[in-house]
Amino acid sequence: MTATIIDGKAFAAKVRGQVAEHVQRLKDEHGLTPGLAVVLVGEDPASQVYVRSKGKQTVEVGMNSYEHKLPADTSEADLLALIERLNADPAVNGILVQLPLPKHLNSDLVINAIDPAKDVDGFHISNVGLLGTGQKAMVPCTPLGCLMMLRDHHGSLSGMNAVVIGRSNIVGKPMAQLLLGDSCTVTIAHSRTRDLPEVVRRADIVIAAVGRPEMVHGDWIKPGATVIDVGINRIEGRNGLFGDCDFDSCAEVAGAITPVPGGVGPMTIACLLANTVTATCRANGLAEPQGLTA
Repeated sequence: MTATIIDGKAFAAKVRGQVAEHVQRLKDEHGLTPGLAVVLVGEDPASQVYVRSKGKQTVEVGMNSYEHKLPADTSEADLLALIERLNADPAVNGILVQLPLPKHLNSDLVINAIDPAKDVDGFHISNVGLLGTGQKAMVPCTPLGCLMMLRDHHGSLSGMNAVVIGRSNIVGKPMAQLLLGDSCTVTIAHSRTRDLPEVVRRADIVIAAVGRPEMVHGDWIKPGATVIDVGINRIEGRNGLFGDCDFDSCAEVAGAITPVPGGVGPMTIACLLANTVTATCRANGLAEPQGLTA
C-alpha cells in the first residue's frame, strides 16, 4: 500500500485563503481589521525566522501585524508591562509571546499575563482548562492544524481509535482533548508506555509528537491508518529535517501520512491567523468563522 500524502502546505494555503475572506468581510461589514501582536525577546535565530514568517503572512491575509522585539536582557517587569499595554489595546486582537524565552524569565507567568481572549497560542491556563472541560477556548495552533487535516481527510472521526505519542502541554495533551471532542477513543502514549509499538498498532489515527527523529517505524502502523507527524528534528551528519516517523517505511503501510517538512508545520501559522480572526469575532460578538475553529 502506498499512503496518500497529506499536503500541509496546500492545505495551509487554503486556510489562509479562508482567513483572508473573513478578514475582508470584517473590514467591509463591520469596519474591523484584526490585529496580531508578536513579542520576541532575544536573538534566537529560529525564533527570528518564525516571527518574520508570522508577520509576513499576517499582512498577506489583510490583518495588522505588530512586532515587538526586545533585547535578551529585558526584565520580567518590562515584559509584563508590555503585555498589559497590549491587553488594553483595542487594535490588538491576538497576542503571542514567542517561546522559548530567555532563562531569567518565567514563561508560565508571562503566558498567563496575556488576556485569555487574546491568547491566540492557546497556552493560558484558562484556555487549557476550558479546552479540557469541553468549553469554548482558544486552541493551540499545532493541534488545531492536525485536527483540521484529519477532518478534511476523514470527514467524521467518531469512533476511531487514536494514539497520541507525546504528552507535552503544547501538542500532546491538547491534541488528545480535541480528538476526544470529536468522539475518538484516545490513548496518550509516552516514554514510559509499555510495549509502545503494540499500542500504536491498534490505532486508526497516529499523532507522533515526541521529538525523537524517526522513532516510529512502519511495522508499528496498522495497515491503512492515518499518520500525522508533528516532529521537526535534525540528525547529525544528514541534511534536512526529519519527523518522528520513519517516513518511507510508514508510508508503505499507512493509508495517509503527513511529510516532514511540508506537513503539519505550515498549518501552525495558518491556525494562528485563524485564531486571531476567531478572537476578533468573539470580542465583537460576531459569528465565528466556520471551519476555522475546533
